[in-house]
Amino acid sequence: MGYYDEGRMGRNKRGGKGGYFLSGLAGVVVGVGLVIAILPSITDYQNDERTVVENQSSGHTEQVSVDVTTDVTKAVDKAKDTVVGITNIQETMNFFGAAATTQEAGTGSGVIYKKDGNKAFIVTNYHVVEGSQQLEVTLADGTKEPAKLIGSDVWTDLAVLSISDKNVDKVAEFGNSEALKIGEPVIAIGNPLGLEFSGSVTQGVVSGLERAVPVDLNGDMVSDWQAEVLQTDAAINPGNSGGALVNIAGQVIGINSMKIAENAVEGIGLSIPIDAVLPIIEDLESFGEVKRPAMGITLQNVSELPAYHQRQTLKLPEMVTEGVIIEQVLTKSPAAEAGLREYDVITKLDGKPIQDVIALRKYMYNHKKAGDSIMITYYRDGKQQQTELKLVAESDF
Repeated sequence: MGYYDEGRMGRNKRGGKGGYFLSGLAGVVVGVGLVIAILPSITDYQNDERTVVENQSSGHTEQVSVDVTTDVTKAVDKAKDTVVGITNIQETMNFFGAAATTQEAGTGSGVIYKKDGNKAFIVTNYHVVEGSQQLEVTLADGTKEPAKLIGSDVWTDLAVLSISDKNVDKVAEFGNSEALKIGEPVIAIGNPLGLEFSGSVTQGVVSGLERAVPVDLNGDMVSDWQAEVLQTDAAINPGNSGGALVNIAGQVIGINSMKIAENAVEGIGLSIPIDAVLPIIEDLESFGEVKRPAMGITLQNVSELPAYHQRQTLKLPEMVTEGVIIEQVLTKSPAAEAGLREYDVITKLDGKPIQDVIALRKYMYNHKKAGDSIMITYYRDGKQQQTELKLVAESDF
């Protein structure tokens, strides 16, 4: 016990005052040498990167500013001014006889992607503008502009607005979402939690490509569509909807959506790939809607029907367990003209198996357009049949 203390005490006694003096002198010499050696570097560093605000010798703490420029800051500088805030203004009912008033119903984000004539065009989410009586855009510098809704699409959760281009200096550059790689750095820019946090930036990576997420469009707890999205771990919060997902080159490669990610999970943000956005905004600009093809029928999944009715009511062979049931055929529709009837069961389109309503819609919307012909394989009274019809636009019904 106490051996280490005793050893140190013994050495100190043997060294005496002379040892202290020599050690101290050696320390001073070494210290002076180090200061002389590094003084030029310190001077260069201060001259190059630091600005002295107050001198320490005056009794004040020295303040310095450091100029930090990275690929991330360059990307943000390139894209941030193209991201705007969007305010959805709606009328509120008054039950006491007074006139209805308008108030803010919600806020989101948008991306300025084009200037044409005296207008600037903005892409955002459908749910950001849904139900609006008025729309107001807040630019990056705080300037507010009234906005006009050009068109919207509930299926892809996208919408296009226009504003005056008077105060718009920059438009976003679109990248190529097909070229993205898992692990690639990305940046989300938007207005989380409202305009008080406008221009907020979060960073992450591409966590997944071509994710298929079920979406319930009408609130009946049944999936109507599968949105194909990018997954990122960059934080995307309420208010970020409609904002930009940007690559390291400052190019927009996705439009963020909180609506698609209804079940919020920490570390998972979803964004609509820009390659899927482009044809939608082209249609919205030109027609105010997306010109999707339609047959003129309403549908139900075979799998939702009990096995008894699959066999007894529809008279399907035992091997047929998937497909879509025609619930209704609209009058004078392509389906009616092709001879399709209620309770026919569609199992193939152009020879490709169709498992359910979502699969049918995806094939139609991704591979066909109004005016195209399509071959329908279906079962009626237990017998397989085929018919061909010419598709029309959904808006024609």
